[in-house]
Parts: sequence; C-alpha cells; structure tokens
Amino acid sequence: MRKINILLVGALMSASAISAAHAADIVVGVSWSNFQEERWKTDEAAIKGALEAAGAKYISADAQSSSAKQLSDVEALIAQGANALIILAQDSQAIGPAVQAAADEGIPVVGYDRLIEDPRAFYLTFDNVEVGRMQARAVYKVAPEGNYVMIKGSPTDPNADFLRGGQQEVLQPAIDSGKIKIVGEAYTDGWLPANAQRNMEQILTANDNKVDAVVASNDGTAGGVVAALTAQGMEGIPVSGQDGDHAALNRVAKGTQTVSVWKDARELGKAAGEIAVELASGKKMSEVDGAGGWTSPAGTELTARFLKPVPITKDNLNVVVDAGWITKDELCQGVTNGPAPCN
Repeated sequence: MRKINILLVGALMSASAISAAHAADIVVGVSWSNFQEERWKTDEAAIKGALEAAGAKYISADAQSSSAKQLSDVEALIAQGANALIILAQDSQAIGPAVQAAADEGIPVVGYDRLIEDPRAFYLTFDNVEVGRMQARAVYKVAPEGNYVMIKGSPTDPNADFLRGGQQEVLQPAIDSGKIKIVGEAYTDGWLPANAQRNMEQILTANDNKVDAVVASNDGTAGGVVAALTAQGMEGIPVSGQDGDHAALNRVAKGTQTVSVWKDARELGKAAGEIAVELASGKKMSEVDGAGGWTSPAGTELTARFLKPVPITKDNLNVVVDAGWITKDELCQGVTNGPAPCN
C-alpha cells in the first residue's frame, strides 16, 4: 500500500511538473488597438498578472489606431512565437485576415472587449447593451425630459451600436411621449476625446446651446463632452460615461459627470489571460468556465463570456474606493463638500 502511495504521489508530481513546463512554453501575444486610453494600462497589468501566475510569457504590440498596422502587428506576434492571441480590434471587420492567419497556424484567438465577427475567436467582454441601459437610466433619472444629445463610440467598433441600442431601449418611451427629443447624435472616430469634443461643440452651436443632457458612450468621450460644455458655462448638466477612468470618477465626485459605468478591467484582463492559457493548452472554447453560446446581431454563432458592469454615481462612489480601484485622494481631488467619501 505504501509503495502504491509513493508511486501515485510521484506520478502526480510528474504530471504537475509537466503541466508547469508546458505553461512555461506558452507565449500570449496581445494586440492593442491603441494604448493611449487610460484603462488599457490597467487591463494590461491584469493580463500580465494572470500570465505570470500561469508561468506564461507576455508579448504585445500597439496598433496606434491603425487597422493596417494591427494586421502586421498580429503577423509579427505570430512570428515571435505566440501560442495564443488576445486582440482588442481596431476595426471588427478589418481584423478578419489576422484571425485567419492565426487559424492557419492553429493559434487560438480571444476577441478582447470588442466583437470580432468570427466563430473562431472567443468573445470576452462586459454586457455592453446593459452598459448602455445603465448609462441612459442614470441620465434619465436626473433629466426625465428635455433635449438630449447622443455621443456614440467609434463607427468601426460594434460596441458603439450595442451601447446605443441599450440606451435607446431606456429612452424610447420618453421619446415616444415627446418628453425627450434627441437634438444631436454623432459617432466618435477612434473613441478620441478630441473628436467627441468637436462633435459636441458643433451640436451645441446648431442648437443654440439648448441641450439638457448628454448620453456619452465612454469616459473618454464624456471628457470631451464636459470640456465643450464647460467652455459654454454649461458644466453640470447630466453626462454619462463608462470604464471607471479615474478622471471620470473625479468628475462624478465634482458633479460634472453623472455616471461612469464601471467595468472592472482587472477582472476582464485576468479572465483574458487565463482563457488564453487554457486555449493554448488545448481546452475547447466551450469548456472555458462561464462560456456559453451567443449569436451576434449579424447572426454569427460565437462562444462568449460576459462580465457584469456596475454603474457608479455620486451615491455609491465608495464602491470603487473600497475595491481599491481608485484612492480617496485621487477621487476627491479638487472636490469641495462633495458626496461621500469626499465630504
């Protein structure tokens, strides 16, 4: 009996050693669409942490908002020995050849936070339709009637339309009743704050500043919107966002942004790193914890996992502080007699 136990322990140790050695051979390549937005640095740190815990190696490339560069980036990551790819797509349609190149080499792909319309890519994101609903609910709560502006995301990112669809669901009854009128709507090329600011400035001019609320689709675009409003002495009207950017949460504390729907990038990045290692180790997409079938608006059958977002307003700012997402000092910088914990 003792001999059998020793043999069994030895076998388990050997299996463990083999598993560790296998994980050490895994290289995960991450292709970022652009790395200038604050939140991607948080995502990257979480991905790196998950890969380090698994003994895998991290390599990356920044497409700098260029679809063409992203294709060459993915080819370079494959050439550097990537066994799995995590892709934050600059353009969900243009990324197709990169997925094909990975498939030709038997390399699994995780479509990170943005839809890649290809069943060979595992789709990992937050529920972006619900994010849109949360944004609209928060703005509608404080502005149940008036002239609304819709500042959308990038036209090449399917998330922009997912968000917009969720926003419309919430606002439609008030639009139908005439309580809300949408007086301006624009996509934001590249999600860039400067483009959002320009769009907002043009909409304000076209409407003689008669705007009562703005549903902006992320914190970067919200920042551009708030800059445009501030220039006209209109700061403080309801404005939405998402991502939990530190600057946006500070705006919520100051009262110049109504809500930032927090998608904990640490959770998303950790999941992406773990899933990439699992797929590189031979696990099927359907076997990934929390995965399920999902049909895209275009009818593509995908394997996906959706994480849950949390809307952050002046009423629950303690949530992000307690979670260690932002320090109280960062949150409350420049805030006088603000909401808890800034009071």
